[in-house]
Amino acid sequence: MNGNGRRILGSLLAGGTESVLRGTCNRTRSPREGTILIAPALEAGLYDAIVAARAVVCGSGGLTGHMQSLCRGRGIPVLRVEEADLADLVGEVTLYLESASIVVDARPSPPHPGKDALDAIGSACAVIADLQDITTINSCGPDAARVGSFFIREEFLCLALGLSPLDAMAGDAADITAYGQAIGERLCCFVEALLPGQRLVLRMLDLRSDHAADVTETATVAVEPNPEMGMHGARWLLSSVGYREALHAVLATLRKRLGDEAARVGLSVPFVSDEREFAQLRNHLGLPDGTPLSAFVETPSAVHATTALCAAGASELFVGLKDLVQFYLAADRGNHLVADSYSTRHPAVLDGVRHVVESARAAGTPVRVFSLASDLDHYLEQLPSPDGYMMCTAELQQLLSSSGSRSTG
Repeated sequence: MNGNGRRILGSLLAGGTESVLRGTCNRTRSPREGTILIAPALEAGLYDAIVAARAVVCGSGGLTGHMQSLCRGRGIPVLRVEEADLADLVGEVTLYLESASIVVDARPSPPHPGKDALDAIGSACAVIADLQDITTINSCGPDAARVGSFFIREEFLCLALGLSPLDAMAGDAADITAYGQAIGERLCCFVEALLPGQRLVLRMLDLRSDHAADVTETATVAVEPNPEMGMHGARWLLSSVGYREALHAVLATLRKRLGDEAARVGLSVPFVSDEREFAQLRNHLGLPDGTPLSAFVETPSAVHATTALCAAGASELFVGLKDLVQFYLAADRGNHLVADSYSTRHPAVLDGVRHVVESARAAGTPVRVFSLASDLDHYLEQLPSPDGYMMCTAELQQLLSSSGSRSTG
């Protein structure tokens, strides 16, 4: 059906800076600047097409999948509709984010401003996908200095650089070193874009087996029945000798290029279960004495181990709400069929986050909590104040811009 004005209802997986936008549908896997990408599902192989898109419409996926997080960080709206409706999305369409709908061949209405909550979130941490995101935040005027850190996943660096990490780890010493140097060189560019006092946090490689299979050509990837609970995060890092060598190449590149400024780059352990696993990984990685190592708390076991993680030397804690919610509530964050069960405001989840913040504070360990913009007011009201909140670039940019508009108005 191609009738003018047909409205298709969906669910908004990621917002943007505009409430209404119009564009031409791109139904290919090739990047086409400024178009609206139409895809059955979001996957790593669509990275180039996604970052070139003005918006994305997909037929499956949940609120907090990796590619959805990438889009949220870049301010690229993502709307999920029924797969059967994807066939109708051709030519010019208009997305209405407030009503989570898309209209074929209709005219847009004016956007509405967002609400500013910057004053209450402490030292903000911007979740970024690439160098452009740092530039975006730091061009937001004086309030940009209130962003104390930027956080990036190593796998996003790999996607942007066209690197295949598992193939590199399966190669010889030269392949591993080349991979580490490429990551290190890119991080140097990020550091050079920081404002005084800002730092960069690298979340070390965390590829689930189903995602890994999409970005490897020669390496063998095990087929797991439940990759979300399988060999990834700290578990995979502990099993890889190659990654340890690659990480040392990263650190050597940072020291060579940046000197003392290399200390502005911190390392964080993804998907760690408890203090025992954290201590084992630090030893396995062979990090130089004094190298800070932070940890992501995104499983109930890590929540329970917060005090022990601090005692084991975690320099900082990051509460990863997206994974934490799905494990607390047994609701896959990528499965829209259980979206009603996946609640970022569930009392059990908030109780766990409250425990992390209070335990870290008692231990004197900094802690930052991830929040979607839609949850921020609720978290500010329900949770003890952490050292800061983590937010995706586009949502944090809206807070910074809104605050700047008020101060000059």
